[in-house]
Parts: sequence; C-alpha cells; structure tokens
Amino acid sequence: MTGHYRKQFSSSLSYSAYPADSVRRLEQRAVSELGLSLYQLMERAGYAAFQRARQYFPTTRRWLVLCGHGNNGGDGYVVARLARQSGIQVTLIAVEHSKALPYEAQQAQDAWVGAGGQIFGSTSDFPEDADLIIDGLLGIGLNAAPREPYASLILSANAHPAPILALDIPSGLNADTGQAVGAVIHAQHTQTFIVCKPGLLTGQARDYVGKLHCDALGLSDWLEKQNAPIARLDASLLNTWLHPRRPCSHKGDNGRLVLIGGDRGMAGAIRMAGEAALRSGAGLVRVLTHIEHVSPLLTARPEMMVQELTDESVKAALDWADVIVIGPGLGQSEWALDAVKALQRFDKPMLWDADALNLLAKSPNVNPLRVLTPHPGEAARLLNCSVADIELDRVKAATRIQQKLGGVVVLKGAGTLMVSENKVSIADVGNPGMGTGGMGDVLSGIIGGLLAQKLPLYDAACAGCVVHGAAADEIAKAFGERGLLATDLFVAIRRYVNPDWA
Repeated sequence: MTGHYRKQFSSSLSYSAYPADSVRRLEQRAVSELGLSLYQLMERAGYAAFQRARQYFPTTRRWLVLCGHGNNGGDGYVVARLARQSGIQVTLIAVEHSKALPYEAQQAQDAWVGAGGQIFGSTSDFPEDADLIIDGLLGIGLNAAPREPYASLILSANAHPAPILALDIPSGLNADTGQAVGAVIHAQHTQTFIVCKPGLLTGQARDYVGKLHCDALGLSDWLEKQNAPIARLDASLLNTWLHPRRPCSHKGDNGRLVLIGGDRGMAGAIRMAGEAALRSGAGLVRVLTHIEHVSPLLTARPEMMVQELTDESVKAALDWADVIVIGPGLGQSEWALDAVKALQRFDKPMLWDADALNLLAKSPNVNPLRVLTPHPGEAARLLNCSVADIELDRVKAATRIQQKLGGVVVLKGAGTLMVSENKVSIADVGNPGMGTGGMGDVLSGIIGGLLAQKLPLYDAACAGCVVHGAAADEIAKAFGERGLLATDLFVAIRRYVNPDWA
C-alpha cells in the first residue's frame, strides 16, 4: 500500500507501520527470504541504536543500560557491548527470570560477558553519575501494565536526571494502540527498528516517545515490496496527491463547494471552514447559514457566496454543488435537523463534522460517499461507548465507525487516523497548540476544498489532515504552541497545498 511513497521520498522514518504481531511475522519472512538470522538483525538494531546515541549524546561517557528478559533486552546487550568497546563506562542492570533468555538475546548476553561486561540485578542502585540511560526493558509485545520489577525500574529511570534513549518503543507503551496502562518510560529519543509501529504514532505516544527515529536494518529494498497494513503520512508526501493545475483551468474546474452551518452565535465556525476551503483551492464556495450571519460573513470574506439557510436554498445548493460540507457551528435544532435530512438525496461527496455527526449518531445511516471527521467525543457517540473506549484503541474505533457508517473516517487527535474500507493511515503531523477552538472547522474546510478539486475521498482526507497539521507545525515553530489560533493556519495552508513539484 505504501511502497510508492517510500520510492519517492527518503526519511529517517518509515512510511509504513505494522502492529506487533505483523512485525514478528515480517521479521521471520525477512530472515527466511534474505538468508539472515534473527541475531544478525539484533546486532544491526543494537548498532543503529548505539549510533543514534552517539549522534544525540556525543559527550556522554557513563551509560546505564537496562535490559529486560526478552529480545528488547538483547538489543540492550548489543548497545552495551558496543559502548564499552568504544571506551564508554557502562553499567548494565538486567531483570532476572527463571526462564532462559530467547536464543538471540542469550547470544547477545554471552557476547557482552565475553567482552568483559558485568551484569547487575534489578535491585541494584542506579549510578548517580550516569549521563545516558538506554531503555531495553520491554519491547513491542507488551499488552498489559508492566509488572515488578519492570515497573520500579521504569519509575527509577524516569526519576533519574539522565536523558533516556528507548529501544524500539518506550517500555510500558502499547505498540499497537499507543496506550499507557501503567508505568511508561519517558524517552527523549526512541530508536525503533525495521518499520514504525502504530503505538509510536497515535494514542498517548507523543507523551512518551520523544523524537522518533527508525532504522530499516538493511531491509529497505525488501520492505518496499511488502504491503504495509498502515501508512505513516507527513508533508513530504503531499505531491503524491496534489498536482499542478492545467494552465487553462478555471474556477469551475476547481469545484463548487457548499458549506452548511453556523446557527445563532456560531458564525465563526462556518466562516473558518469556508475560508479554509478557499485557501485550499476550491473554485467556488457557497455558505448556507443563519440569516443574521449573512452580512458579516460577506464583509469578512467577500470571496464566499453567503445565503440564508432555508429549504429553498438547500434544494438549489444540492443541484449546484459538487461537494457538501455540513456541521461547523450547525447546532442540533430543527433548523439543523432539516438540513441534515435534506442531504439524504445528495449522491455526491460530502463531509460531515461536529453537530452533523451528533445528529448522525441519533439516526445512523450508511453512505459510501461521505467523510466523517469525529473527535473522540463524537466518535464515542457514534459508537455508543465512552471516550475512554475510543482512546483505548483508536485504530479499532475508527475502523468500527467506518464499518458501521461507510465512507472514510477521520478520527482526530494526536496521531489523526484516516480509515477507509481497506486502508488505514496515520498523519504524523500536528502539535499540542492545535488544542483550541476552530481547528476542526478549518480541517473540514481543507478536506472539503480538496474534495471539490476532485480528489477521491480517502486521498482528500489524507492530504487534508497532512496540510492541516503541517501548517500548524510551521506556525508553532515560528511563534510557539501556546496562543496558536485556527485562523493563523490560513497563511500557511497555501504553501502546503502548493507543494514542491520539482
């Protein structure tokens, strides 16, 4: 699914993500097809992590390496050996277990001891003068809260002043969901291996991962031939969806978009969505809203056509429009419900957001031509569950909404998810400054504007989320995250919908 992305763009991160079980199968296939051993991959992983540590912490000379009783610990033994051989003072603390280490991890441990390294038990004190901690405690197979002594080691590492480099994933973080149900390592850097894992990109991941790096361990060419279950998206991919316009194209070619919303007191939502659609390149934008907002919206943005929302204006708009966006500032009055009901005869692309989703939750129906953009609260109402249930497994939740209601689902949040009938992507963009009113309205306008320009539903959702997050990242980088306004994105949106086509 994502091979064409990898061929066109280089990145320190993989453009694909695999759940934990799929990663294990991927490793086994790579070993079988390429004539490698799992220990060779472990050696490569340890070397990649050692090089990353030297890159970001070049002056550190006293490392504390924490090793669990699994292959993640085996990676830690390799890092420790390489560090010791380079003259770094290494203290290695390992978790004791009644069972034998996995074969590859045992090889790595033997090599560490053979190189003169010592192993201290899990009850040993951490050296106060350690200036870097390597986390090799728990890997991607964790699916419950860490038990003792792992939990205590994690808490001690977090309390230590030294920065932490996590191997593959911060110990305690769920590799599939990004959930933290117990003690979790707070890493400054995470070096993952072969491919990204969804739990590094969504859920609570950003609270723990720090700066994420990926090393394919020499498997890049082989990985390009694989069909990844999840795509990781960033701004470097925008020109795969957004192409130069024909020199003779005109506004009609760029789509006729109608936005419906803005009940009393909520003109800002529909105005932001409308301007975002224009900034994204929609040719003609018409807004149907409450009568008291018509004049202010025309004054604020004269490029929009603005009319009172009535039965007659909706009927005319449905005949005129190529795409409908409904929801920003809509409310849940009879006025809003009538507008939603009128869309039942619209057989072209639509985007439903905000209160349109809340009304849909009360009267669900299936539509394959619709993009749904819920935040976790709206998603919970669509599935009749709690927000905690949604956040427990965001990929599963978005998939369930898609299966129930059809079309494409955009589950917003840190690591926004885009899900269609047979594709899943994670937008690896955005920042905490986006947690402010109006951001969702701007996203709806961007996706609507791209739909108007005839991008397929899934492509418009993916490109729109990347444009939205990348624009916010640019503004946050320039001015900081606090105080970031939804309307600040307008100046940056234009740059990202016009990517470098060279």
